[in-house]
Amino acid sequence: MFPRTIVDSLHSWAERAARKPLVLRGARQVGKTTAVHLLARDFDHFVDLDLERAEDAELFTRGLPVKDLYQAILLARNITPGRGRLLLFLDEIQACPEAIDMLRFFHEDMPELHVIAAGSLLEIVLARGGVGFPVGRVEHRFMAPLTFAEFLTATGDEQGLHAFMEVPVSDYAVPHLMNQFRKYALVGGMPEIVASYAGHGDITRLNDLVTSLLQSFVDDVGKYARSAALAPIIRHALETAPLEAGKRVTYAGFGKSSYRSREMGEALRILEQAMLIRLLPSTTSVEIPIVPDLKKAPRLQYLDTGLINAVLGLQGHFFKYEDLHAIHQGVIAEHIVGQELLARAVGTPHRLCFWVREKRNASAEVDFVIQHEGLVIPVEVKAGSSGRLRSLHQFMARSNHPYAVRLYHGPLSLQQISANGIEFQLLNLPYCLTSQIPKYLDLLLHHPEQLNG
Repeated sequence: MFPRTIVDSLHSWAERAARKPLVLRGARQVGKTTAVHLLARDFDHFVDLDLERAEDAELFTRGLPVKDLYQAILLARNITPGRGRLLLFLDEIQACPEAIDMLRFFHEDMPELHVIAAGSLLEIVLARGGVGFPVGRVEHRFMAPLTFAEFLTATGDEQGLHAFMEVPVSDYAVPHLMNQFRKYALVGGMPEIVASYAGHGDITRLNDLVTSLLQSFVDDVGKYARSAALAPIIRHALETAPLEAGKRVTYAGFGKSSYRSREMGEALRILEQAMLIRLLPSTTSVEIPIVPDLKKAPRLQYLDTGLINAVLGLQGHFFKYEDLHAIHQGVIAEHIVGQELLARAVGTPHRLCFWVREKRNASAEVDFVIQHEGLVIPVEVKAGSSGRLRSLHQFMARSNHPYAVRLYHGPLSLQQISANGIEFQLLNLPYCLTSQIPKYLDLLLHHPEQLNG
Protein backbone atom coordinates (compact mmCIF):
# COMPACT_ATOMS: atom_id res chain seq x y z
CA MET A 1 0.00 0.00 0.00
CA PHE A 2 1.53 3.31 -1.09
CA PRO A 3 -0.08 6.74 -0.62
CA ARG A 4 -2.56 7.99 -3.22
CA THR A 5 -3.63 11.58 -3.67
CA ILE A 6 -7.29 10.57 -3.39
CA VAL A 7 -6.71 9.53 0.22
CA ASP A 8 -6.16 13.17 1.19
CA SER A 9 -9.56 13.98 -0.29
CA LEU A 10 -11.10 11.06 1.61
CA HIS A 11 -9.57 12.32 4.87
CA SER A 12 -11.05 15.77 4.25
CA TRP A 13 -14.44 14.18 3.64
CA ALA A 14 -14.18 12.10 6.83
CA GLU A 15 -13.38 15.15 8.98
CA ARG A 16 -16.36 17.20 7.79
CA ALA A 17 -19.40 17.22 10.04
CA ALA A 18 -21.76 17.95 7.14
CA ARG A 19 -20.68 15.05 4.96
CA LYS A 20 -22.83 12.61 2.98
CA PRO A 21 -22.21 8.97 2.06
CA LEU A 22 -19.39 8.97 -0.48
CA VAL A 23 -19.32 7.03 -3.75
CA LEU A 24 -15.83 6.24 -5.06
CA ARG A 25 -15.90 5.71 -8.82
CA GLY A 26 -13.27 4.43 -11.24
CA ALA A 27 -12.23 1.53 -13.46
CA ARG A 28 -11.41 -1.93 -12.22
CA GLN A 29 -8.04 -2.27 -10.46
CA VAL A 30 -7.21 1.45 -10.19
CA GLY A 31 -6.96 1.18 -6.39
CA LYS A 32 -10.39 2.12 -5.02
CA THR A 33 -10.47 -0.60 -2.37
CA THR A 34 -6.87 0.05 -1.34
CA ALA A 35 -7.58 3.77 -0.93
CA VAL A 36 -10.47 3.01 1.42
CA HIS A 37 -8.30 0.61 3.43
CA LEU A 38 -5.67 3.34 3.77
CA LEU A 39 -8.35 5.71 5.07
CA ALA A 40 -9.61 3.03 7.47
CA ARG A 41 -6.34 3.17 9.41
CA ASP A 42 -7.61 6.37 11.03
CA PHE A 43 -10.80 4.73 12.29
CA ASP A 44 -11.40 2.69 15.43
CA HIS A 45 -13.61 0.20 13.58
CA PHE A 46 -13.81 -0.82 9.93
CA VAL A 47 -16.56 -2.92 8.32
CA ASP A 48 -15.85 -4.08 4.77
CA LEU A 49 -18.78 -5.64 2.87
CA ASP A 50 -18.41 -7.13 -0.61
CA LEU A 51 -21.90 -7.00 -2.08
CA GLU A 52 -21.06 -9.53 -4.79
CA ARG A 53 -21.00 -12.05 -1.93
CA ALA A 54 -24.49 -13.40 -1.27
CA GLU A 55 -24.13 -13.35 2.51
CA ASP A 56 -23.16 -9.66 2.50
CA ALA A 57 -25.84 -8.60 0.01
CA GLU A 58 -28.49 -10.54 1.95
CA LEU A 59 -28.17 -8.08 4.83
CA PHE A 60 -29.67 -5.40 2.56
CA THR A 61 -32.40 -7.51 0.95
CA ARG A 62 -34.27 -8.09 4.22
CA GLY A 63 -35.95 -4.70 4.01
CA LEU A 64 -34.80 -3.65 7.48
CA PRO A 65 -34.98 -0.05 8.68
CA VAL A 66 -31.56 1.57 8.46
CA LYS A 67 -30.79 1.44 12.20
CA ASP A 68 -31.79 -2.22 12.39
CA LEU A 69 -29.70 -2.88 9.28
CA TYR A 70 -26.72 -1.27 10.98
CA GLN A 71 -27.14 -3.52 14.01
CA ALA A 72 -27.42 -6.57 11.73
CA ILE A 73 -24.16 -5.58 10.00
CA LEU A 74 -22.37 -5.26 13.34
CA LEU A 75 -23.67 -8.62 14.50
CA ALA A 76 -22.61 -10.28 11.24
CA ARG A 77 -19.09 -8.96 11.76
CA ASN A 78 -19.09 -9.57 15.51
CA ILE A 79 -18.32 -5.92 16.25
CA THR A 80 -19.22 -4.00 19.39
CA PRO A 81 -18.42 -0.43 18.40
CA GLY A 82 -18.36 1.33 21.77
CA ARG A 83 -16.46 4.60 21.57
CA GLY A 84 -14.67 5.83 18.47
CA ARG A 85 -15.45 6.14 14.80
CA LEU A 86 -16.61 3.40 12.46
CA LEU A 87 -16.14 3.32 8.68
CA LEU A 88 -18.61 1.23 6.66
CA PHE A 89 -17.37 0.27 3.20
CA LEU A 90 -19.85 -1.13 0.67
CA ASP A 91 -17.73 -2.57 -2.13
CA GLU A 92 -19.20 -3.64 -5.51
CA ILE A 93 -22.41 -1.82 -4.57
CA GLN A 94 -23.76 -2.11 -8.11
CA ALA A 95 -24.50 -5.78 -7.35
CA CYS A 96 -27.12 -4.82 -4.74
CA PRO A 97 -29.68 -2.15 -5.74
CA GLU A 98 -31.13 -2.26 -2.22
CA ALA A 99 -27.77 -1.07 -0.85
CA ILE A 100 -27.76 1.85 -3.30
CA ASP A 101 -31.25 2.84 -2.10
CA MET A 102 -30.12 2.57 1.51
CA LEU A 103 -27.49 5.30 1.05
CA ARG A 104 -30.33 7.81 1.31
CA PHE A 105 -31.32 6.56 4.73
CA PHE A 106 -27.74 6.41 5.98
CA HIS A 107 -27.58 10.11 5.13
CA GLU A 108 -30.96 11.05 6.60
CA ASP A 109 -31.15 8.84 9.70
CA MET A 110 -27.50 8.12 10.59
CA PRO A 111 -25.50 11.16 9.41
CA GLU A 112 -22.82 10.49 12.03
CA LEU A 113 -21.84 7.19 10.34
CA HIS A 114 -19.02 7.26 7.78
CA VAL A 115 -20.18 5.34 4.67
CA ILE A 116 -18.21 4.80 1.45
CA ALA A 117 -19.47 2.84 -1.54
CA ALA A 118 -17.53 1.69 -4.63
CA GLY A 119 -18.00 -0.54 -7.65
CA SER A 120 -16.02 -1.20 -10.82
CA LEU A 121 -19.17 -1.81 -12.89
CA LEU A 122 -21.18 0.95 -11.27
CA GLU A 123 -21.33 3.27 -14.28
CA ILE A 124 -22.76 0.51 -16.50
CA VAL A 125 -25.52 -0.36 -14.04
CA LEU A 126 -26.47 3.30 -13.67
CA ALA A 127 -26.50 3.86 -17.43
CA ARG A 128 -28.97 1.01 -17.94
CA GLY A 129 -31.53 2.75 -15.74
CA GLY A 130 -33.77 1.37 -13.03
CA VAL A 131 -31.12 2.13 -10.40
CA GLY A 132 -29.98 5.58 -9.38
CA PHE A 133 -28.26 7.29 -6.51
CA PRO A 134 -30.53 9.36 -4.25
CA VAL A 135 -30.08 12.86 -5.64
CA GLY A 136 -28.49 15.30 -3.23
CA ARG A 137 -27.79 12.66 -0.60
CA VAL A 138 -24.42 11.30 -1.73
CA GLU A 139 -21.03 12.72 -2.71
CA HIS A 140 -18.74 11.46 -5.45
CA ARG A 141 -14.99 11.07 -5.92
CA PHE A 142 -13.23 9.66 -8.99
CA MET A 143 -10.05 7.58 -9.23
CA ALA A 144 -7.69 7.16 -12.17
CA PRO A 145 -4.45 5.14 -12.51
CA LEU A 146 -1.41 6.57 -10.73
CA THR A 147 -0.23 9.96 -11.87
CA PHE A 148 3.45 10.69 -12.38
CA ALA A 149 3.65 12.35 -8.96
CA GLU A 150 2.14 9.22 -7.38
CA PHE A 151 4.55 7.05 -9.37
CA LEU A 152 7.47 8.99 -7.86
CA THR A 153 6.05 8.38 -4.39
CA ALA A 154 5.40 4.69 -5.05
CA THR A 155 8.96 4.13 -6.30
CA GLY A 156 10.47 5.95 -3.32
CA ASP A 157 11.86 8.92 -5.27
CA GLU A 158 11.27 11.59 -2.62
CA GLN A 159 13.92 13.94 -4.04
CA GLY A 160 12.41 13.64 -7.50
CA LEU A 161 8.96 14.41 -6.11
CA HIS A 162 10.31 17.46 -4.27
CA ALA A 163 11.94 18.73 -7.48
CA PHE A 164 8.76 18.04 -9.44
CA MET A 165 6.64 20.05 -7.00
CA GLU A 166 8.98 23.05 -7.14
CA VAL A 167 7.63 25.62 -9.62
CA PRO A 168 9.46 26.56 -11.72
CA VAL A 169 11.50 23.38 -11.82
CA SER A 170 15.26 23.66 -11.44
CA ASP A 171 17.23 23.06 -14.63
CA TYR A 172 19.42 20.46 -12.95
CA ALA A 173 16.34 18.36 -12.00
CA VAL A 174 14.84 18.10 -15.48
CA PRO A 175 17.08 15.25 -16.82
CA HIS A 176 16.31 13.12 -13.76
CA LEU A 177 12.57 13.82 -13.94
CA MET A 178 12.50 13.09 -17.68
CA ASN A 179 14.20 9.77 -17.08
CA GLN A 180 11.68 8.93 -14.36
CA PHE A 181 8.81 10.00 -16.59
CA ARG A 182 10.07 7.64 -19.28
CA LYS A 183 9.88 4.83 -16.73
CA TYR A 184 6.39 5.97 -15.79
CA ALA A 185 5.30 5.94 -19.44
CA LEU A 186 6.80 2.45 -19.77
CA VAL A 187 5.28 0.89 -16.64
CA GLY A 188 2.05 2.86 -16.54
CA GLY A 189 -0.09 3.67 -13.55
CA MET A 190 -1.96 0.48 -12.63
CA PRO A 191 -1.28 0.08 -8.88
CA GLU A 192 -0.49 -3.64 -8.78
CA ILE A 193 1.95 -3.34 -11.67
CA VAL A 194 3.62 -0.23 -10.21
CA ALA A 195 3.95 -1.94 -6.82
CA SER A 196 5.63 -4.94 -8.42
CA TYR A 197 7.99 -2.75 -10.44
CA ALA A 198 8.84 -0.66 -7.37
CA GLY A 199 9.77 -3.87 -5.57
CA HIS A 200 12.20 -5.32 -8.13
CA GLY A 201 12.68 -2.78 -10.94
CA ASP A 202 12.51 -5.47 -13.62
CA ILE A 203 10.13 -4.72 -16.50
CA THR A 204 10.37 -8.29 -17.85
CA ARG A 205 8.77 -9.66 -14.70
CA LEU A 206 5.60 -7.65 -15.18
CA ASN A 207 4.16 -9.53 -18.15
CA ASP A 208 2.29 -12.12 -16.09
CA LEU A 209 0.65 -9.37 -14.04
CA VAL A 210 -0.32 -7.48 -17.19
CA THR A 211 -1.79 -10.62 -18.76
CA SER A 212 -3.79 -11.35 -15.61
CA LEU A 213 -5.09 -7.79 -15.44
CA LEU A 214 -6.15 -7.75 -19.09
CA GLN A 215 -7.85 -11.12 -18.64
CA SER A 216 -9.84 -9.75 -15.69
CA PHE A 217 -11.23 -7.08 -18.03
CA VAL A 218 -12.24 -9.77 -20.54
CA ASP A 219 -13.80 -11.88 -17.78
CA ASP A 220 -16.13 -9.00 -16.99
CA VAL A 221 -17.52 -8.82 -20.53
CA GLY A 222 -20.52 -10.92 -19.56
CA LYS A 223 -21.36 -8.36 -16.88
CA TYR A 224 -21.00 -5.46 -19.33
CA ALA A 225 -23.23 -6.90 -22.03
CA ARG A 226 -27.00 -6.41 -21.90
CA SER A 227 -27.39 -9.41 -24.21
CA ALA A 228 -25.46 -12.49 -25.31
CA ALA A 229 -25.27 -11.10 -28.85
CA LEU A 230 -23.46 -7.97 -27.66
CA ALA A 231 -20.83 -9.84 -25.62
CA PRO A 232 -18.49 -10.81 -28.54
CA ILE A 233 -18.67 -7.25 -29.89
CA ILE A 234 -17.63 -5.81 -26.53
CA ARG A 235 -14.87 -8.40 -26.30
CA HIS A 236 -13.56 -7.39 -29.72
CA ALA A 237 -13.70 -3.70 -28.79
CA LEU A 238 -11.88 -4.39 -25.53
CA GLU A 239 -9.13 -6.50 -27.08
CA THR A 240 -8.66 -4.09 -30.00
CA ALA A 241 -8.77 -0.83 -28.03
CA PRO A 242 -5.02 -0.83 -27.11
CA LEU A 243 -4.17 -1.18 -30.81
CA GLU A 244 -6.35 1.79 -31.72
CA ALA A 245 -5.32 4.03 -28.81
CA GLY A 246 -4.28 7.54 -29.83
CA LYS A 247 -6.16 7.33 -33.15
CA ARG A 248 -9.35 8.95 -34.31
CA VAL A 249 -11.83 6.12 -34.67
CA THR A 250 -14.99 5.38 -36.56
CA TYR A 251 -17.44 2.88 -35.13
CA ALA A 252 -18.26 0.97 -38.30
CA GLY A 253 -15.57 -1.65 -38.85
CA PHE A 254 -13.69 -0.68 -35.70
CA GLY A 255 -10.53 -2.76 -35.26
CA LYS A 256 -10.79 -4.18 -38.79
CA SER A 257 -14.08 -5.89 -37.93
CA SER A 258 -17.33 -6.33 -39.86
CA TYR A 259 -19.40 -4.87 -37.04
CA ARG A 260 -21.80 -2.07 -37.88
CA SER A 261 -21.63 1.45 -36.50
CA ARG A 262 -24.62 1.07 -34.16
CA GLU A 263 -23.50 -2.11 -32.40
CA MET A 264 -19.84 -1.13 -32.20
CA GLY A 265 -20.76 2.32 -30.99
CA GLU A 266 -22.75 0.75 -28.16
CA ALA A 267 -19.85 -1.56 -27.29
CA LEU A 268 -17.36 1.32 -27.12
CA ARG A 269 -19.73 3.43 -25.03
CA ILE A 270 -20.07 0.55 -22.57
CA LEU A 271 -16.28 0.36 -22.25
CA GLU A 272 -16.29 4.11 -21.66
CA GLN A 273 -18.88 3.68 -18.91
CA ALA A 274 -16.58 1.07 -17.37
CA MET A 275 -13.84 3.75 -17.59
CA LEU A 276 -11.57 1.38 -19.53
CA ILE A 277 -11.44 3.84 -22.43
CA ARG A 278 -12.24 7.47 -23.08
CA LEU A 279 -13.59 8.74 -26.40
CA LEU A 280 -12.12 12.23 -26.54
CA PRO A 281 -14.29 14.53 -28.65
CA SER A 282 -13.00 17.19 -30.99
CA THR A 283 -13.93 20.85 -30.73
CA THR A 284 -13.63 23.90 -32.94
CA SER A 285 -13.83 26.26 -29.96
CA VAL A 286 -11.06 28.78 -29.41
CA GLU A 287 -12.99 30.62 -26.68
CA ILE A 288 -14.97 29.36 -23.69
CA PRO A 289 -17.10 27.40 -23.44
CA ILE A 290 -15.27 24.47 -25.02
CA VAL A 291 -18.08 22.80 -26.95
CA PRO A 292 -17.45 19.13 -27.88
CA ASP A 293 -18.42 18.15 -31.42
CA LEU A 294 -19.94 14.71 -30.99
CA LYS A 295 -20.64 14.33 -34.70
CA LYS A 296 -16.98 14.06 -35.64
CA ALA A 297 -14.77 11.01 -35.07
CA PRO A 298 -13.44 10.91 -31.48
CA ARG A 299 -9.91 9.98 -30.46
CA LEU A 300 -9.54 6.85 -28.38
CA GLN A 301 -7.73 7.05 -25.05
CA TYR A 302 -7.10 3.72 -23.32
CA LEU A 303 -7.09 3.25 -19.56
CA ASP A 304 -3.33 3.04 -19.13
CA THR A 305 -0.29 3.62 -21.34
CA GLY A 306 1.72 0.85 -19.68
CA LEU A 307 -0.89 -1.70 -20.76
CA ILE A 308 -0.66 -0.42 -24.34
CA ASN A 309 3.12 -0.91 -24.29
CA ALA A 310 2.68 -4.50 -23.13
CA VAL A 311 0.01 -5.36 -25.69
CA LEU A 312 1.96 -3.80 -28.58
CA GLY A 313 5.32 -5.14 -27.40
CA LEU A 314 6.88 -1.69 -27.17
CA GLN A 315 8.89 -2.11 -23.95
CA GLY A 316 12.17 -2.58 -25.80
CA HIS A 317 11.73 0.75 -27.57
CA PHE A 318 12.05 2.60 -24.26
CA PHE A 319 15.62 1.35 -23.97
CA LYS A 320 16.37 2.26 -27.59
CA TYR A 321 15.00 5.82 -27.73
CA GLU A 322 15.46 8.61 -25.23
CA ASP A 323 12.65 10.80 -26.59
CA LEU A 324 9.17 9.37 -26.05
CA HIS A 325 8.08 10.96 -29.31
CA ALA A 326 10.26 8.49 -31.21
CA ILE A 327 8.19 5.54 -29.91
CA HIS A 328 5.22 4.29 -31.93
CA GLN A 329 5.20 7.39 -34.17
CA GLY A 330 4.61 9.74 -31.24
CA VAL A 331 1.48 7.96 -30.04
CA ILE A 332 2.94 6.96 -26.66
CA ALA A 333 4.09 10.51 -25.82
CA GLU A 334 0.68 11.92 -26.70
CA HIS A 335 -1.14 9.14 -24.88
CA ILE A 336 0.74 9.46 -21.57
CA VAL A 337 0.19 13.23 -21.70
CA GLY A 338 -3.52 12.56 -22.23
CA GLN A 339 -3.49 10.16 -19.29
CA GLU A 340 -2.03 12.84 -17.02
CA LEU A 341 -4.49 15.48 -18.24
CA LEU A 342 -7.44 13.13 -17.79
CA ALA A 343 -6.37 12.34 -14.23
CA ARG A 344 -6.63 16.07 -13.48
CA ALA A 345 -9.94 16.47 -15.31
CA VAL A 346 -11.75 13.40 -13.94
CA GLY A 347 -14.70 14.41 -11.79
CA THR A 348 -14.66 18.01 -13.08
CA PRO A 349 -17.21 19.58 -15.45
CA HIS A 350 -14.55 20.18 -18.12
CA ARG A 351 -14.33 17.42 -20.71
CA LEU A 352 -10.90 16.94 -22.28
CA CYS A 353 -11.01 17.69 -26.01
CA PHE A 354 -8.70 18.12 -28.97
CA TRP A 355 -9.04 20.95 -31.47
CA VAL A 356 -9.72 20.57 -35.19
CA ARG A 357 -10.07 22.78 -38.20
CA GLU A 358 -11.31 20.66 -41.04
CA LYS A 359 -11.64 22.23 -44.44
CA ARG A 360 -11.04 20.86 -47.90
CA ASN A 361 -7.26 20.42 -48.34
CA ALA A 362 -6.58 22.43 -45.15
CA SER A 363 -7.07 20.33 -42.03
CA ALA A 364 -5.38 21.15 -38.71
CA GLU A 365 -5.41 19.38 -35.36
CA VAL A 366 -4.09 20.41 -31.93
CA ASP A 367 -3.57 17.52 -29.52
CA PHE A 368 -5.48 18.98 -26.54
CA VAL A 369 -7.23 22.14 -25.41
CA ILE A 370 -7.71 23.00 -21.75
CA GLN A 371 -9.49 25.81 -19.94
CA HIS A 372 -7.50 28.12 -17.67
CA GLU A 373 -8.66 31.42 -16.19
CA GLY A 374 -11.39 31.73 -18.77
CA LEU A 375 -9.03 31.06 -21.68
CA VAL A 376 -8.88 28.08 -24.04
CA ILE A 377 -5.21 27.03 -24.05
CA PRO A 378 -3.88 24.80 -26.85
CA VAL A 379 -1.50 22.01 -25.80
CA GLU A 380 0.68 20.32 -28.41
CA VAL A 381 2.81 17.21 -27.86
CA LYS A 382 5.54 17.62 -30.44
CA ALA A 383 9.22 17.11 -31.10
CA GLY A 384 11.26 19.41 -33.31
CA SER A 385 11.37 23.16 -33.74
CA SER A 386 8.50 25.50 -32.93
CA GLY A 387 8.32 26.50 -36.59
CA ARG A 388 6.87 23.09 -37.46
CA LEU A 389 3.80 23.56 -35.25
CA ARG A 390 1.52 24.50 -38.15
CA SER A 391 -1.72 23.37 -36.48
CA LEU A 392 -0.85 25.39 -33.40
CA HIS A 393 -0.30 28.43 -35.63
CA GLN A 394 -3.76 27.87 -37.11
CA PHE A 395 -5.28 27.81 -33.63
CA MET A 396 -3.42 30.93 -32.49
CA ALA A 397 -4.53 32.82 -35.61
CA ARG A 398 -8.10 32.43 -34.32
CA SER A 399 -7.44 32.74 -30.59
CA ASN A 400 -8.33 35.75 -28.44
CA HIS A 401 -5.11 35.44 -26.39
CA PRO A 402 -1.36 34.89 -27.05
CA TYR A 403 -0.65 31.78 -24.91
CA ALA A 404 0.17 28.23 -26.01
CA VAL A 405 1.85 25.16 -24.49
CA ARG A 406 4.16 22.64 -26.14
CA LEU A 407 5.18 19.43 -24.32
CA TYR A 408 8.39 17.87 -25.60
CA HIS A 409 11.72 16.25 -24.76
CA GLY A 410 13.55 19.39 -23.75
CA PRO A 411 14.05 22.03 -21.07
CA LEU A 412 11.58 24.50 -19.63
CA SER A 413 11.60 27.68 -21.71
CA LEU A 414 9.42 30.52 -22.95
CA GLN A 415 9.57 31.56 -26.61
CA GLN A 416 8.15 34.57 -28.38
CA ILE A 417 6.84 33.23 -31.69
CA SER A 418 6.31 35.47 -34.70
CA ALA A 419 5.36 33.86 -37.99
CA ASN A 420 3.00 34.69 -40.85
CA GLY A 421 1.65 37.69 -38.99
CA ILE A 422 0.93 35.66 -35.85
CA GLU A 423 2.58 36.46 -32.55
CA PHE A 424 2.21 34.44 -29.38
CA GLN A 425 4.11 33.14 -26.37
CA LEU A 426 4.96 29.44 -26.48
CA LEU A 427 5.56 27.78 -23.12
CA ASN A 428 7.84 24.78 -23.72
CA LEU A 429 7.53 22.19 -20.95
CA PRO A 430 9.25 18.81 -20.63
CA TYR A 431 6.75 15.95 -20.78
CA CYS A 432 7.25 15.24 -17.08
CA LEU A 433 5.55 18.52 -16.11
CA THR A 434 2.23 17.75 -17.83
CA SER A 435 0.16 17.63 -14.65
CA GLN A 436 1.74 20.91 -13.49
CA ILE A 437 0.50 22.84 -16.54
CA PRO A 438 -1.97 24.99 -14.52
CA LYS A 439 0.81 26.18 -12.19
CA TYR A 440 3.07 27.07 -15.13
CA LEU A 441 0.20 28.84 -16.87
CA ASP A 442 -0.24 30.93 -13.74
CA LEU A 443 3.40 31.99 -14.09
CA LEU A 444 3.00 32.61 -17.81
CA LEU A 445 -0.01 34.87 -17.30
CA HIS A 446 1.17 36.71 -14.20
CA HIS A 447 4.93 36.26 -13.68
CA PRO A 448 6.47 35.34 -17.06
CA GLU A 449 9.88 36.62 -15.95
CA GLN A 450 10.20 33.52 -13.71
CA LEU A 451 10.04 31.21 -16.72
CA ASN A 452 13.24 32.44 -18.32
CA GLY A 453 15.19 33.15 -15.17
